[in-house]
Amino acid sequence: MTTDHDDGYVLALDIGGTCLKGALIGTDRRRPRHEARRPTRRDAGPDAVVEGVLGFARELYDTGRDRWGAPPLAAGVVLPGVVDETTGTAVYAANLDWRDLPLRRLLSDALDGLDVRLGHDVRTAGLAEARLGAAAGAGSGRFLFVALGTGIACAIGTGGGMEHGAHGGAGELGHIIVRPGGDRCGCGQRGCLETLASAAAVTRAWAAACGDPAATAADCARAVAAGDPAARAVWRRAVDALADGLLTGISLLDPEIVVIGGGLGEAGDTLLSPLRTALTDRAVAFHRLPELLPAALGDAAGRLGAGLLAWDAALPHAPKGPTP
Repeated sequence: MTTDHDDGYVLALDIGGTCLKGALIGTDRRRPRHEARRPTRRDAGPDAVVEGVLGFARELYDTGRDRWGAPPLAAGVVLPGVVDETTGTAVYAANLDWRDLPLRRLLSDALDGLDVRLGHDVRTAGLAEARLGAAAGAGSGRFLFVALGTGIACAIGTGGGMEHGAHGGAGELGHIIVRPGGDRCGCGQRGCLETLASAAAVTRAWAAACGDPAATAADCARAVAAGDPAARAVWRRAVDALADGLLTGISLLDPEIVVIGGGLGEAGDTLLSPLRTALTDRAVAFHRLPELLPAALGDAAGRLGAGLLAWDAALPHAPKGPTP
């Protein structure tokens, strides 16, 4: 056993709609010692998903104990939907069909009584970007992390913490109405930002525009970079909507930095350059536009953030920076 492992390690688990991402993370918070993935198997039903999560967590636990001769110090687990971090309950996770699931208790029981902390996936990814990634340069700690994926969600950094809201629902940027009377959103409203500017929305629009049902948002971004006029029209519609939604968030919260992540964020300057221009065109005298940056951690942000939750539990009195 090497001295690198003498300070222990934690278990991190990121529960997604299609994939479970797990890691064992030591004192180097950025570089997991062990990583693994498993399918979520949500097509098998909510009970099967729970069984898969518990089994995967136990597999990670046993791997660490076998390799380093001791169990993890704590576990951090992140998931989508409405999460009650205080009680450790998955209150509502639509993609997993979970309602009021006592996930922290179930995991702790499966892991020999280990201390388990739950977090919301986007807020916890924001935590990782705050401590380890793109927002680490926000001197005030006030920033937005915007994830442009299947939907659009936002984490709000408030200078020492991640804002939950009174009922755990802070950051629903995707459901700001930017086009009244527009397309119906999954939430029931019309014209929500995520019906226009999410990766899923761009995928749908580009597939229709190019006539290829298998086309994706990434394909659209490549076509934009190549100068395709149809792709540029699809992209402009999404960028304009995103600028309108972001300006609302900027007006309300006055962030120092906005970090753009998620699948659409992987387009880099193909997205950020026209988005900066669109924000500048919309800004009025009282606006102080924030620095607009790409996310630094990619799809590792969730599990790295879960590891930070676990280390905060394992070392509750250590200085840690922003917390969720």
